[in-house]
Amino acid sequence: MEISLILLKETVKLFLIMLMGFALIRTGKLRSSDGKALSVLLVYLILPCVIIHSFQVEPSEAVRRGLLFAFCAAVAVHALFIILTAAFRPLFSLKAVEQMALIYTNAGILVFPLVTALLGTEYLIYPCAYAVVQLILLWTHGSCLLCGRGEIHIRSIVCNINILAICFGAALFLLHISLPPLIDQTMGSVGSMIGPVGMLITGMAIADCDLKEIFGKLRAYLPVSLRLVVYPVVLAGVLALLGAASFVDDGKNILMTIFLASITPTAAIVTSMAALYDKDPVYSAELCVLSTILSILTMPALLFVFDKWI
Repeated sequence: MEISLILLKETVKLFLIMLMGFALIRTGKLRSSDGKALSVLLVYLILPCVIIHSFQVEPSEAVRRGLLFAFCAAVAVHALFIILTAAFRPLFSLKAVEQMALIYTNAGILVFPLVTALLGTEYLIYPCAYAVVQLILLWTHGSCLLCGRGEIHIRSIVCNINILAICFGAALFLLHISLPPLIDQTMGSVGSMIGPVGMLITGMAIADCDLKEIFGKLRAYLPVSLRLVVYPVVLAGVLALLGAASFVDDGKNILMTIFLASITPTAAIVTSMAALYDKDPVYSAELCVLSTILSILTMPALLFVFDKWI
């Protein structure tokens, strides 16, 4: 119960920041297009700093095993979500963009600040494994799902700034190279902005949406309910049945970072990809907004389930 209350507190903080971004647009102090500059700041500076800083930990054998465990868990989670989506697709006549919304989560903006608050900065290395798996699948499986032609964007994977940051950070970790304290501390300071900046961007984006229309679209509640409730509960049940937390030392905490990444709202990049392939980007944005707003209720409850079951 205590850890879910901490998550609730931290989630409420982030959503209050989101409301600040919302208010800036609705009061005319900023335009929604101003969010693009913040997005560039987030993607090309803050996230890489978070990632590289997270790899500046003591490269012990326990951490190596934990990172391998996190990577395997991330692969397994995505495989489970893809299988569940394939099973639900004919049952609910899921569109391609709905399938994407079910599988791919907003694991970057929300997870890093929440993991820091719940477990500490030494655990930030593990969500990076989830980010790697998701980015690779987004531009392979996700592209195939949306375009239907088997198109794979290898360049989008290899040249992605956050993949490059993970490779650089991992290289430093494996080679036992520590950055000078001044540089590492600077990266830590910049990385600490990820939560506020990310939620300001989200609030600014939501301000442009017709919330009455979004909340009134009954169809949207189906994929959002699957994403925020059904998939995480199934995942928690599978992890409990397998006894996955016992696979490595500190397995429960490492699994918690992966579970947190899997219960976040629909990834914002899904909307960008839907626009790229002209696959109903407006509906995709609505799913992202609705799942983001409702996740303030579901995430603490799901972490309580995880804490009790695992």
